[in-house]
Amino acid sequence: MHLQSRLSAPLATLLLISCARPGPLPPSAAPASVIAQAPEALLAGTHLAIAYSGYREGQHPDQGQGAVYPTADQIREDLDILQRDGFGLIRLYDAGELSRRVLDVIVADGRPVRVMLGAWLQAEVSNHEGCAWLTEPIPEAELAANTVANGEEVARLISLANAHPDTIVAVNVGNEALVSWGDHMVRTDAMVAYLGQVRDAVDQPVSTADNYVVWAEQGQVLASVVDFALVHTYPQWEEKTLEEAMPYTLDNLGRVHAAVPSLPIVIGEAGWATVASEFGDRASEEAQRRYVSDLAAWAAQAQVTTFVFEAFDEPWKGDPADLLGAEKHWGLYTVDRQPKLFMRTRPPSLGAPPRSSEPPAPTPL
Repeated sequence: MHLQSRLSAPLATLLLISCARPGPLPPSAAPASVIAQAPEALLAGTHLAIAYSGYREGQHPDQGQGAVYPTADQIREDLDILQRDGFGLIRLYDAGELSRRVLDVIVADGRPVRVMLGAWLQAEVSNHEGCAWLTEPIPEAELAANTVANGEEVARLISLANAHPDTIVAVNVGNEALVSWGDHMVRTDAMVAYLGQVRDAVDQPVSTADNYVVWAEQGQVLASVVDFALVHTYPQWEEKTLEEAMPYTLDNLGRVHAAVPSLPIVIGEAGWATVASEFGDRASEEAQRRYVSDLAAWAAQAQVTTFVFEAFDEPWKGDPADLLGAEKHWGLYTVDRQPKLFMRTRPPSLGAPPRSSEPPAPTPL
């Protein structure tokens, strides 16, 4: 059953308290907004959730020379940590081998962990004129092959969602595939077709994960084929200070609501890098603690499911020559699975999702 069909008309309405003018505002004029949703808008009844990949030192997805995946025991250790610390809802980004392994562990162990599962879409459009790191056109043959691969990925998403209806509570098609600056762009009409295909084939609520600008500008086109707006918001990437961060995040969400007032909002990604050559002294564990604490408290008050990006640092990401690059350091835990400051100091009441049972003790490796 889709999310919106579980909501009565009054409950499906988002309440926006703001002094903003309708429609997009220039950043300098954007006031803070407050969104309040009914509890029924939450995914799995959860306020604070987490994005999970699980790649450790020396592990990575296929980058042309094959993938190195976490083992089942390593995935168990990760889930033990996340469950122990109150995370009962995780986001997986594709319908490939790693997600299958994670789902297999959850089901085999009978864990009360719920999943928002994604389909990763590859480039169907060469965005070499819009993407700063795409320096030449993607060959037509490669784009055609990607389109075939995307169809296969969507089919895997549908299959997994139908095979695990109790574990997978929502699905998303594509991750930042519509942004103007991305390297894996998909046309909006193609995205609408993929979303419609998935929505017709699964019972879980369906969306696509994208930047708030995409939802503000294209949300009305997407609204007919999604059940909620899955929004990414990154004040740190947009050069905001810590003091500006939460007002900016709330303004991002306010713009999305103004574009698609009938859709519940879920934050698909939000976080704060603790080390970043790009951000200077704006990156620190204390800054992450403050931003994520503020975000978690707001999410609980506003009834907005919020996926923090991300669980564990991932050294494989970004520029291999820049060990201090932001992409490697968004985790609430280090790559060695040690909790950073937010996790060491977070009170259980701060957005911790309810757990139906105690997780098992960590599995020794």
